[in-house]
Amino acid sequence: MSTKPTTTDLEWTELDQRAVDTARVLAADAVQKVGNGHPGTAMSLAPAAYTLFQKVMRHDPADPDWVGRDRFVLSAGHSSLTLYTQLYLAGFGLELDDLKSFRTWGSKTPGHPEYGHTKGVETTTGPLGQGVANAVGMAMAARYERGLFDPEAPEGTSPFDHYVFAIAGDGCLQEGISAEASSMAGHQKLGNLILLWDDNHISIEGDTETAVSEDTAKRYEAYGWHVQRVEPQANGDLDPVAIFEAIEKAKAVTDRPSFIAMRSIIAWPAPNAQNTEAAHGSALGDDEVAATKRVLGFDPEQSFEVSDEVINHTRRALERGRQAKAEWEKSFQEWRNNNPERAAEFERVAAGELPKDWESAIPVFEPGKGVATRAASGKVLQALGAVIPELWGGSADLAGSNNTTIDKNSSFLPADNPLPEADPYGRTIHFGIREHSMAAEMNGIALHGNTRIYGGTFLVFSDYMRNAVRLSALMHLPVTYVWTHDSIGLGEDGPTHQPVEHLASLRAIPGLNVVRPADANETAIAWREILRRWTKEFGKGAPHGLALTRQGVPTYEGNEDAVKGGYVLFEAEGGEPEVILIATGSEVHVAVEAREQLQADGVPTRVVSMPCVEWFEEQDQGYRDSVLPPSVRARVAVEAGIGLTWHKYVGDAGRIVSLEHFGASADGKLLFQEFGFTGENVAAKARESLAAAQR
Repeated sequence: MSTKPTTTDLEWTELDQRAVDTARVLAADAVQKVGNGHPGTAMSLAPAAYTLFQKVMRHDPADPDWVGRDRFVLSAGHSSLTLYTQLYLAGFGLELDDLKSFRTWGSKTPGHPEYGHTKGVETTTGPLGQGVANAVGMAMAARYERGLFDPEAPEGTSPFDHYVFAIAGDGCLQEGISAEASSMAGHQKLGNLILLWDDNHISIEGDTETAVSEDTAKRYEAYGWHVQRVEPQANGDLDPVAIFEAIEKAKAVTDRPSFIAMRSIIAWPAPNAQNTEAAHGSALGDDEVAATKRVLGFDPEQSFEVSDEVINHTRRALERGRQAKAEWEKSFQEWRNNNPERAAEFERVAAGELPKDWESAIPVFEPGKGVATRAASGKVLQALGAVIPELWGGSADLAGSNNTTIDKNSSFLPADNPLPEADPYGRTIHFGIREHSMAAEMNGIALHGNTRIYGGTFLVFSDYMRNAVRLSALMHLPVTYVWTHDSIGLGEDGPTHQPVEHLASLRAIPGLNVVRPADANETAIAWREILRRWTKEFGKGAPHGLALTRQGVPTYEGNEDAVKGGYVLFEAEGGEPEVILIATGSEVHVAVEAREQLQADGVPTRVVSMPCVEWFEEQDQGYRDSVLPPSVRARVAVEAGIGLTWHKYVGDAGRIVSLEHFGASADGKLLFQEFGFTGENVAAKARESLAAAQR
């Protein structure tokens, strides 16, 4: 086991203890004022959070986005006051009025921490366990970033070396996502990750004995983590000296992630509320808050009491931060001087720019040839990998099916992994069969910054990922989900693997762009647009989900209007369009076949390919009307899934060729015929719509 020098000297004064107790009464007062919230955990965790923010972490409160900072993730997001009180004390920009407006409209202190809303909040947490996986992703990204810019530096000497700290509760570790992510972290030997577990034995329904009897520390040992247990002080309070020493020991272990179990008493030292489930999610009550203040030596008649001595003491974190950043800047400048080419690359990546002429690497596919869009996507990824070094990713054990291997000779794995392609700084991530944590780890990678991430699985398994995908959208993160086998066209695996409701369900997530390209060239154009939208020039980011076919589909000439989400693929012949056929993905060629039949019958028919409804809705009304003229009421939408998306586009006279039931186990081509996804059926529906429009 590799080690590096450490210190266990902690300066802890009466003023530090007073600051910890101040954080406790602030948490109690904030919840009491608004009448709801989670005071207990913030009270008991105050010594640990204070130790991290005031004694351990390298950060600059005046520059919360400093690239050299340590990261902190509060996975137990319900205890947001654990974080808010420390951001206030350290000088990140929160003030007492912000704590007084906790959980109210327009405040900087919402009920759960929200990324991009409050300075110093590294990720949106609340859904339990997500933060653990975010922290794992951040630790992975830190290693990959180091590999991009400073791979030869001895351990602990690079300006890109930093730690990821996380605090998790019992609920976080009961959620399956944390088990997936923790297994991944142990396998990857992420020595830059330190997880503190608030082992308070309390959940909403009471003592955790109601649901849990495992030895959690042993479980983490089995994952391959370095595990320590910190005992409380004799009075039951967390021991900051013991916590500090455990963190320093964890830092010395560089070949494994570290797990520190802290036995705490929820709501300590509230005389009557401590160690009760009521203290988890309810205000303590005026009498109990007053009693707690008496125990801690505060005036029970005052609310939000902070002495000048305390705030002056804790705001010294600003000066320490300036010094830490200045020291880091020296090492960073030395690195820049010694690595001018890498420094230029770093500046480009940090600025959110892509390499010059990167678009020229994107392949163009020959029209007429049948190509699965998953295969086209794989070719695009491999081409982009050669010119965009910050682009990396993989799959939840389905790389061969998802076509997500960006470099088959470079796997992101620790150096002692037996696989020949193992490389601590490798391009291809093997997420394992862990879809949920994969998505949340991707969020963590994006949040960390300076790399570009994608990850794949089958579209039907997006259900496993949904909560993390939702958080991608909530945080406006530029992550890309590669979801293949996107319809009944996958065939014999049957209804368990055939997505039916998934496209409509994913489109229901605000801020998620679902892209279902019609063919190989649309896939290439879609990838180009997704990467373009990653750049800072484009503005606020957004996640994208690519829905790709298993089966081959005809290839058409590329059309740049695909970036607008919907466009005219084939125009009506013989006059203005009398009917419009709207389709996505593998159903576009079905609409094209129907158009040929309708045109043969003298019906001018337009085919609109709609790869991304969300991109289409971004366009101005004039463009949308030019693609879907309001005067043309005869319309048919075609998509091999439920038709929920399409009612607004077809109107009262339109028809939808959809799949309002589960699929079946049979050849994909046969299923398309049996379920009505044929040119003949679409043409018949078009004639019905024409008749309805004439009434």
